[in-house]
Amino acid sequence: MRTMRRILLAVAAAPALLLANPVGAMAFNINEDFKPQNEFKLDSWIPIQIGPFDMSINKAVMYLLITCILTVVLMIWVGNKMEARPNRVQTAVETIYILMRDNIAGGNMDTRTAKRWFSFIATLFMFIWISNMLGYIPLPTNTEHTVNIFGLELPTLAIYAATANLAVPLALTLLVWFAYHYEGIRAKGPVKYLKGWVPAGVTGPATVPIFFIEVISHFVRLVSLSVRLFANILAGHLLILFMGGGLAVLLGVAVLGIFTLPLAIAFYVFEVGLVATLQAFIFATLASIYFGGAVAEEH
Repeated sequence: MRTMRRILLAVAAAPALLLANPVGAMAFNINEDFKPQNEFKLDSWIPIQIGPFDMSINKAVMYLLITCILTVVLMIWVGNKMEARPNRVQTAVETIYILMRDNIAGGNMDTRTAKRWFSFIATLFMFIWISNMLGYIPLPTNTEHTVNIFGLELPTLAIYAATANLAVPLALTLLVWFAYHYEGIRAKGPVKYLKGWVPAGVTGPATVPIFFIEVISHFVRLVSLSVRLFANILAGHLLILFMGGGLAVLLGVAVLGIFTLPLAIAFYVFEVGLVATLQAFIFATLASIYFGGAVAEEH
């Protein structure tokens, strides 16, 4: 996957290198009105202000709501499709179930912890996967540009993923972070759990800096787990946006779209076919590793 992405990035970087050259940049008529970052701007559709908190309804909230509905509906539909004689749907579902049970949860937690938290990990995986996949379906969410249909001004089609908003991966990460600490304290007790943060064999004054390093590492997980998901999905959407016509509009060179459109299609297939699922898998796997480490006797 990394090799393919590097190749695509190298090809896509050619126009950027040309722009970095002052002589090359002057050859284009830069469109300063085009602001691609506005694709990720969250305009309030229904303003809701509760004290200092902005609870307004925007497209991120809409995507989260759709993701929740799709997750519930999909699970109910799959449950009703279960038969004594497996059909194609059931075979696919059982494959995914075995992946989550044996590889993601069972491969990183002991049997007891895996049984206790499997439903949580599986829900995380499915929610993130559906959210990522939904982000590649064009929906009428671009309120900056509208189209007139039978006298109605409607938003134009755009792609957006809730997981491309850092607040969503961070919220999911906080759920995991508090949950695995809770499980560690429940399984060992608070004192023994905190003692387990110091590796066996470390004694004397060295325990103090080692303990604080471990404390820092737990807080770093909040950043690494959330930013990994956020950055990968955001980068994919930006690449599709620029290669799909954004770069041609920005530079004011329509013919450039002939060369960048194939790249956009390649990026789109790559993101939908691999990255969306892989990022859900990585998030759920790391969450399982954290749970496994929390209840392990030594870590």
